[in-house]
Amino acid sequence: MANQTEQLALLLSGEGCTVDLIQVNAPYRPAWAGRIKGVRALARMLPYIATLWRSAGRVDLIHVMANSGWSWHLFAAPAIWIGALRGCPVVVNYRGGEAGTFLAKSLASVRPSLQRASALVVPSGFLESVFGQHGIGTIVVPNIINLERFNSDRAPAETLDAPRLLVARNLEPIYDNGTALRAFALVLARHPGARLVVAGSGPQRAELEQLVTDLGMGHAVSFTGRVDNAGMAALYRDADIMLNPSTVDNMPNSVLEALASGAVVVSTNVGGVPFLVDHDKTALLVPPRDPQAMADAVLRVTDEPGLAARLRDSGLRYVQQYAWAGVKPRLMAVYRSVLKPGTPKMATNP
Repeated sequence: MANQTEQLALLLSGEGCTVDLIQVNAPYRPAWAGRIKGVRALARMLPYIATLWRSAGRVDLIHVMANSGWSWHLFAAPAIWIGALRGCPVVVNYRGGEAGTFLAKSLASVRPSLQRASALVVPSGFLESVFGQHGIGTIVVPNIINLERFNSDRAPAETLDAPRLLVARNLEPIYDNGTALRAFALVLARHPGARLVVAGSGPQRAELEQLVTDLGMGHAVSFTGRVDNAGMAALYRDADIMLNPSTVDNMPNSVLEALASGAVVVSTNVGGVPFLVDHDKTALLVPPRDPQAMADAVLRVTDEPGLAARLRDSGLRYVQQYAWAGVKPRLMAVYRSVLKPGTPKMATNP
């Protein structure tokens, strides 16, 4: 979400808009406040609220990047209410993959804020369906993929006897990287020259590294830690196959970035993923928490060169619709529907 926010701010600036980018995780001031539990939350919230209030008084539109759980209550809801109090239209861009669970539990507290938003935008038909189940209308505006950065600049391998695999999710329980590692162990048994890169950071790193050791794959698996956008683009281009083992998902940019980079995608069929790609057309989809099914899908790709080429070509064509040129008219239509005439000056949050 942070990458989408920064990218959108740059693109809007390029369209002649003046953009205030408001961080929800700005550095603590004073720095020592970040080391004291309880104090650090207040030290971050008060400047955030103050910045929102000032910005809402000078911009024409607030675009809120929203997520589930505490992120909604602490950051999205205050932005919506401040916009309403200051008479500034608010476009809520909701992106949480756990929306179904969140709305089921918290709709009573979420609905009053949503009713004060001028428009509710979601990036996928999946979230459109989730909100629709609660009688809440949405407008679908897809994520933006930078096709100048994420692209395929190398010829695909003629054979995949030594496939290069990539996992590009944070090392957190909902992304179930352990399933990807266990699937890779099965692939490695068939293709000893296979290699796996795990790109991301998170609290499960030590646990996952231990799993690699237990499976005897230390020579074939590398953990990169956190990677910036340029580094990720290089990793995608170097990969033959990208694994997405997530148990909860909305519209994962990693899937689109991999497709744009010429990698074949093998993903779990959870959440919004089946709305994003078609099984056996633009990607291969498997059940979650099933290492054997994921390994079998990878082995289909390595064993069937025609399938790999077809998926790669279809993915490259499909992802073109997520370029700014395709997304811009849909987003600008939303802005025009809530704005007064004039050049928009926008506050983008977080």
